[in-house]
Amino acid sequence: MTEKEQFIQNWEREFQTTLKVLKAYPADKLSLKPHERSRSAGELAWTLASEETLIIGGVIKGNIDFSNIPPSPASLHEILDTYERKHKELVAGVRKLSDGDFEKKMKFMVAPKTMGDIRRADVCWMVLMDSVHHRGQFSVYLRMAGGKVPSIYGPTADEPWM
Repeated sequence: MTEKEQFIQNWEREFQTTLKVLKAYPADKLSLKPHERSRSAGELAWTLASEETLIIGGVIKGNIDFSNIPPSPASLHEILDTYERKHKELVAGVRKLSDGDFEKKMKFMVAPKTMGDIRRADVCWMVLMDSVHHRGQFSVYLRMAGGKVPSIYGPTADEPWM
């Protein structure tokens, strides 16, 4: 199995888990902010969708336009719809990349206000790990909003395995 195939396999699995967590969120509580410096639940949900679209889309094109982040949709339904639709398009786009293109370097952030040459594959893996990080944050919002936290990597109080 190539690294690109491994990435897609892991990305698809994590996407399904993230979708399960997002779908468990009470749609009427998107304005929840656990702290004044935190994003709202709606902003965080949109971060999951928009970062994947922006960065993986940029990997496919060979450069990322950070100035072109679309505004968040107003409803959780719209966020989920966009996330699912764009994810399918992005997976198809990554599948079309040759293994050589997946290995090519591109400009990406390496430190504050610093760009460096990074393999496209490494950018993809970073986005996946960042998505897992944001999903973890979102699971705390989910609990605070009174939703039931589904199984992520194992049982939860709301979804015990035994």
